Amino acid sequence: MTRRPLPLWLAVVIALFCGGLVAIQTRINGELGGRLGDGFTAAAISFGSGLIILTVALAVAPAGRRGLARVRDALRTRRIPWWYVCGGAAGSFLVLSQGLTAVALGVALFTVAVVAGQTISGLVLDRVGIGPGGRRPLTPARLVGALLALAAVTWAVSAQFGGSAPVWLMILPLIGGLGTGWQQAVNGQVRVVSESALSATFVNFIVGTTVLVVLMLGRWSFVGPPAHLPTEPWLYLGGALGCIFIGATALLVRITGVLLIGLATVAGQLAAALLLDLLLPTSSQALAFSTIGGTLLAIVAVAVASIRWGARTRT
Repeated sequence: MTRRPLPLWLAVVIALFCGGLVAIQTRINGELGGRLGDGFTAAAISFGSGLIILTVALAVAPAGRRGLARVRDALRTRRIPWWYVCGGAAGSFLVLSQGLTAVALGVALFTVAVVAGQTISGLVLDRVGIGPGGRRPLTPARLVGALLALAAVTWAVSAQFGGSAPVWLMILPLIGGLGTGWQQAVNGQVRVVSESALSATFVNFIVGTTVLVVLMLGRWSFVGPPAHLPTEPWLYLGGALGCIFIGATALLVRITGVLLIGLATVAGQLAAALLLDLLLPTSSQALAFSTIGGTLLAIVAVAVASIRWGARTRT
């Protein structure tokens, strides 16, 4: 029996929820990195714990192991290029750009640069047809939605602008954002080949963990490892949230396309970050109106980009 695909509106709602998980993961990983004094080790722990969860899941899920076998066969017969399985490296690069530029740029400029890269890559990858959903035309609704999303994020973080960091530092997070869209596209392709979101997520995590462990060990060779690990269990939940995010987006990108899933996850991230600041604030600074307005505008951008203009073109 053929499964009916999820309706677009439901896929967008799930993507919004996934974006909210990213905001929670960011808060957890940021706290872990602060406790350790080492963002690279925190990122490696996050990816590594996710990989452990996925390895256990594969051990009890034959469908996931069969999916890995399909990916191996597809690579051996060259039905898919080898770089389709390297999506996890893009996530690692984004983490690297955080460690190198986020402090100097500030959260505001860093976020704008990442979203700009993610939006551009979503438009281009959908137009070229890299994602599993094939080519999607550059309609007025999609273009307006992309521009609104960028304006929304800029507005939401405008209260944080300041500092004298050189603009060229934004190149790294911009490339990181470009890689995020590419990561979602190729993970979706691996999901289609493997016929398993679990298999696609495992491939992403094993590549990402490998990259981050190499970076972590390189840093340790200069400054040494952290003196101790914090004992609170909730600080190690970032990997589990990442598993849900990567698996869900690999499944949904075929329905939404790269651009729309990127916009939806950004809107969900802003909304969840807003709720976290209201319910569990980390500073005494009052919540700015621009943060609320920008978050609402981001949700409007997702709605606009979801409007269908004619039939969708597939390859």
